[in-house]
Amino acid sequence: MPVLASLPGLNLLSSLPSNPPQNDTTSSTPSPSPPIPIPKYPPPRSRNPKTNVPRSNPALSIPHRRSNYRKPVQKGVISTDGDRYVIVGENGVSYKLPGAPFEFQYSYSETPNAEPIAIREPAYLPFAPPTMPRPWTGKAPLKKSKKNIPLFDSFNPPPPGKKGVKHVEKPGPFPFGKYPKGGKTREEILGEPLKKWEIKMLVKPLLSDNRQVNLGRDGLTHNMLDLIHTHWKRRRVCKIKCKGVPTVDMDNVCRHIEEKTGGKIIHRVGGVVYLFRGRNYNYRTRPQYPVMLWKPATPVYPKLIQEAPEGLTKAEADEFRKKGKSLLPICTLAKNGVYASLVKDVRDAFEECPLVKIDCKGLQPSDYKKIGAKLKELVPCVLLSFDDEQILMWRGRDWKFMYGDTSSTLAPVKADISSGIHNSAKSSDDSGTPDAQRVVSSPKMMSLWRRAIVSNKALLLEELALGPDALLEKVEEFEGMSLAIEHSCEALVLSSEDGSSSSSSAEFKGGSYSEDENDIIDDEYYDDDSFEEVDPSIPLGSLPVDKIAERLRRESK
Repeated sequence: MPVLASLPGLNLLSSLPSNPPQNDTTSSTPSPSPPIPIPKYPPPRSRNPKTNVPRSNPALSIPHRRSNYRKPVQKGVISTDGDRYVIVGENGVSYKLPGAPFEFQYSYSETPNAEPIAIREPAYLPFAPPTMPRPWTGKAPLKKSKKNIPLFDSFNPPPPGKKGVKHVEKPGPFPFGKYPKGGKTREEILGEPLKKWEIKMLVKPLLSDNRQVNLGRDGLTHNMLDLIHTHWKRRRVCKIKCKGVPTVDMDNVCRHIEEKTGGKIIHRVGGVVYLFRGRNYNYRTRPQYPVMLWKPATPVYPKLIQEAPEGLTKAEADEFRKKGKSLLPICTLAKNGVYASLVKDVRDAFEECPLVKIDCKGLQPSDYKKIGAKLKELVPCVLLSFDDEQILMWRGRDWKFMYGDTSSTLAPVKADISSGIHNSAKSSDDSGTPDAQRVVSSPKMMSLWRRAIVSNKALLLEELALGPDALLEKVEEFEGMSLAIEHSCEALVLSSEDGSSSSSSAEFKGGSYSEDENDIIDDEYYDDDSFEEVDPSIPLGSLPVDKIAERLRRESK
């Protein structure tokens, strides 16, 4: 590099020539072709082809559920398709089909009592069109099988041990000497009332079985009717497990289940219901209903929360909502729980406080709004807010106390707008000065007190002004007497001359083992003939079973 720098006329930092020499096109050689030819692919297809798909059924073009479609409706028929109608009435949106025993609905037990004011989708029937040659299953029709599959019903079951057929439950149970007979009405299919031992025999195998119908937030739906009949094909009793919103009013759920299915509820524990199909049930002659192909959009109902609820002004309602923020909830509802005692808990809470709050954290907004609507009708009460996932309720001005009016001693004097009850000062003008020592108890509590006094478990003091020593003496005397009665019982005395018994009572005097007549279920469907009373005048050893036992004892010797 130093040698090159010393050469004259050489500049290493000189720029490139401004006009480069032009390439000679005549002397240039063409580029060689690649050894492998480049493949030619067809043009890529568009991902969203615009094809004209014929839509025969207009229900396929219904708007999306989250759209702003709103159409005000009034009570009556809102859409027709020949002899099939879409009706808006007291039970919400229902569908009337020719030959149907009742108007079909998506949910029979969870429909609000209020009439809808608008619908969120066009009024189409969610059933298959009547022109279809077969029932809709969502799949293409299968080819006809070459095998000749025999069909059996409950009245003509397959012979035992036959292969290739599934088990079909026979009708029954029947008393000795009676056989199944066909029936069309509900009473004919149910047959004679079940005995208690028959109910126990039917329910006991299902207590730990998970073959059941799950009833959730939508309640008793239309497609669930066919599912219950599918369970009845294999078993006489269908187990239904209810959870969530419908368990607030289990009586309503049970009533709709019996009305729509035609069965009879023979046992109920919490949210679990056991539905008996009937003694003369036949799967071949069951009522067959069309299946709903999709869930209809829920109609628009009037708002549950109003700025000025009934009986209050807007200022009073705002004051209640402000007080409710610092109020402790009476309970916390778990997701998918059983809320059978919720109505009773709210009523008991209203006896002491005019405002009640329920914590619903973790529940969906639609769920606790439905629970609030049910409490509004069952308690009854006035809904104030659903803020912070909590239900705030007011008992109203026309609240009737179950245990007497105790709010005058618990509520402040200024609570004339928050109590909503009759003020004791106003009633004192009519009835005079009330007795401060008077306590009003519920009828149930009074019956418990009477029962305790009769059974010598409680003592009624006739003298109120007793000193400590006299009161202690009475307590010790009563304690010794109650212990003596509790550990004693009447003896069963039999006479050796005529074999008759002079006393047949084996019941404790204390009453702890006696059966209360009010605890017996009064239901015309239950028959208690299985527990027959034995005549106490019959001497021991004179029954036929005693003679059989004596003969077997002699033979064994």
